[in-house]
Amino acid sequence: MPYLYRAPGPQAHPVPKDARTTHSSGQSFEQLRQECLQRGTLFEDADFPASNSSLFYSERPQVPFVWKRPGEIVKNPEFILGGATRTDICQGELGDCWLLAAIASLTLNQKALARVIPQDQSFGPGYAGIFHFQFWQHSEWLDVVIDDRLPTFRDRLVFLHSADHNEFWSALLEKAYAKLNGSYEALKGGSAIEAMEDFTGGVAETFQMKEAPENFYEILEKALKRGSLLGCFIDTGSAAESEARTPFGLIKGHAYSVTGIDQVNFRGQRIELIRVRNPWGQVEWNGSWSDSSPEWRSVGPAEQKRLCHTALDDGEFWMAFKDFKAHFDKVEICNLTPDALEEDAVHKWEVTVHQGSWVRGSTAGGCRNFLDTFWTNPQIKLSLTETDEGQEECSFLVALMQKDRRKLKRFGANVLTIGYAIYECPDKDEHLNKDFFRYHASRARSKTFINLREVSDRFKLPPGEYILIPSTFEPHQEADFCLRIFSEKKAITRDMDGNVDIDLPEPPKPTPPDQETEEELRFRALFEQVAGEDMEVTAEELEYVLNAVLRKKKDIKFKKLSLISCKNIISLMDTSGNGKLEFDEFKVFWDKLKQWINLFLRFDADKSGTMSTYELRTALKAAGFQLSSHLLQLIVLRYADEELQMDFDDFLNCLVRLENASRVFQALSTKNKEFIHLAINESALPHLTQPV
Repeated sequence: MPYLYRAPGPQAHPVPKDARTTHSSGQSFEQLRQECLQRGTLFEDADFPASNSSLFYSERPQVPFVWKRPGEIVKNPEFILGGATRTDICQGELGDCWLLAAIASLTLNQKALARVIPQDQSFGPGYAGIFHFQFWQHSEWLDVVIDDRLPTFRDRLVFLHSADHNEFWSALLEKAYAKLNGSYEALKGGSAIEAMEDFTGGVAETFQMKEAPENFYEILEKALKRGSLLGCFIDTGSAAESEARTPFGLIKGHAYSVTGIDQVNFRGQRIELIRVRNPWGQVEWNGSWSDSSPEWRSVGPAEQKRLCHTALDDGEFWMAFKDFKAHFDKVEICNLTPDALEEDAVHKWEVTVHQGSWVRGSTAGGCRNFLDTFWTNPQIKLSLTETDEGQEECSFLVALMQKDRRKLKRFGANVLTIGYAIYECPDKDEHLNKDFFRYHASRARSKTFINLREVSDRFKLPPGEYILIPSTFEPHQEADFCLRIFSEKKAITRDMDGNVDIDLPEPPKPTPPDQETEEELRFRALFEQVAGEDMEVTAEELEYVLNAVLRKKKDIKFKKLSLISCKNIISLMDTSGNGKLEFDEFKVFWDKLKQWINLFLRFDADKSGTMSTYELRTALKAAGFQLSSHLLQLIVLRYADEELQMDFDDFLNCLVRLENASRVFQALSTKNKEFIHLAINESALPHLTQPV
C-alpha cells in the first residue's frame, strides 16, 4: 500500500542547500558526531545495524560476514586518498554495476561529487566512526548518516572497494546508498541513470544507438563538457546472456561509464575516440584502440599522455567511436539541467513538482486502453502562456518518476510500467470525466510506457491550457509518484484533484400533512407503529425500520445497517437535538434515501447490486460532493471490498458521514474556506478507519 502523499499543490524545484536530516533520532550528522566525541564512543547506527537484516532480505550470506571498521581492516585508513577518482571503484560480490558506473561518472564532476560526499569527515581529528552522504530523492536532498562498520570476509571488503585498500570513501558511499534503499540486496540490478539522478537531481535522457542522431558524437561531447553523467549498456536477448562476454571483451547486460571523448591524429586522419570504463576494474575492450592495440604505436608519447592512455588492466579503455556505436546498444545521460544537448544555447528553466499516488480503487486507472478507469487517474492542469524566444510554441519537459520501488522490493514490489498523456483542456475547471476521453485524442504523450523508474520526454506545444495525466499501463496498480515539469517560460500548473468545496443544498422542507402522498401516508402509519406515543424513533427503532425496508429491495446488495450507522443518521437529521427522529425529520431522510438508492442503481453499471469504486467520484458528485483525490482514497480504503466494490450499506454510511462532516464545518465557518478545506481533509472523517 503506497503512502498517500498529501501534496499542497505544485511545489518549487528545490535549490541544493542544507539536506534534510533523516536519522530516526532527529539529530544531524554533526550533533551525532559531537555526542560520540563527548562520550568517547564510536557511533553505531541503530537505523542500519551491522546485521544480516541490512545485507539481505530474501537470503542468508553464503559465507560468514564480519562487520569491521576500516581501522580494524588496515592500520592507516583514509577516507579519500589523492582525490576521489573513477579508479577508486572496484565492484565486489554484489550485482550493482549500475551503481558503480554512476559513481565513476560522478567523480568526473567535482562540484556534484562534493555535494554527495561532504568534505567535513575523515579518519583524522574528529573521527567518531560516523560518516554522511547526501542524495536527491523525489525533489529534495536527504542527508544519510551511517556508521563505518563494513561487511568483510577474511579481512577483505565483500562489496564495493577501492583499488587502494587503505581508501574507504567508495565503500562507505555504497553503504549509505544501501541504507537509503533498505539493504545491500536492494541494490541488485538496476540502471545507472537511476543513481545518476539520485546523485544530482538531474534529468534523464536515453538514446538508443540504432536511432541516435547524426551528430551523436557532438551530443556526447557537449554532455561531458556540461558535467552530465553518462553510462552505456549492451542489451541481452535472454537472462542466460547476462554478463556473457563478447569476442571483443565486452560484457552483455552490464553497465559501463563513459568517462571521456576526444579525437586523435592517426595516419593523417582525425579519428573520433570515446573512453569507457568497466566498474569491475578489469575486463576490457580488445578491439581497435584498446590498451595494447597497434594503433597507439602511431600516436606520440605527448598525445598519449594527454589522453591518459595506459596499458593497465584497470577496466578503462579507449575505442573508436564507430566501434562504440556498433557494439553498444544504449547510452544514458543525466543532464544537470534540461537544456537540449542538440542546441548550443543554455536556458534558465522554470520547474514545478507534483507529488501524487495511484491508489487501487480510486486513482489507479491505468492507460487510455482502459477507458472505464483511465479518467480516474490524477489530472494536472498545465497552462502554457509564453512562447519561446522567437518561436510560436512553448518548450517543456515532463519527467514522471515512480517512488521507492527499490526500497519496496523486499515486500515484492517491482518497477511498474508507467507513462503519461497530455490533452487539450476544455473550458472547464474540473476533473475530466470518462466521456471526454471517449471523444478526444491526446495532443502529446510519452514515447512509450516502460518499466523504468522515470519516463521523461521533451515537447513543443502552442500556448494554451492542457491536462496532463500520469498513469501506470495496467489499472489497479499502486505506487507513489513525483512529476516534474520543466519549462523555458513560466508555466502554471494546478492539481485538478486538490482541495475543493463540499457545497450541499439545504435539506428539503417536510411536506404538510394535508399534502402527503399515498406512500408518505403509509410511512406515517409505519412510523407511528414503531415510534409509539411520543412519535419519535430512537436509533434502535430506526435500525429496525431501515433494515426491514432495505432487505426487501432486490436490486441492491445489502447486508445490514449497524446501530452506529443509525446514530449517525439521527445526528444528521435531528434538528431538535434530542437524539431522536420525529416523523417530519424521518420523512426528509426517506426522500434523501430514495435519491441515494436511485444514484446507487444508476452507477451500478453491471447490475450486480454493487458499485465499482472507480464510479464513486461521479456518484458522489451527483449526490452533491466534489472531493479531493486524497479524501476519495480514504473512503475507498475504508469502504471497498477486495474486488473494489461497494455494497449499498457502505455507500449509505459513506454519504451520511460526508453530509455530517460538511454540515458541521459549514456551520463552524462559512467564510474561512481554507479552514473548511483543512478540516474536511484532515479530521472530518476520523471514523474512516473504525468499524461501523
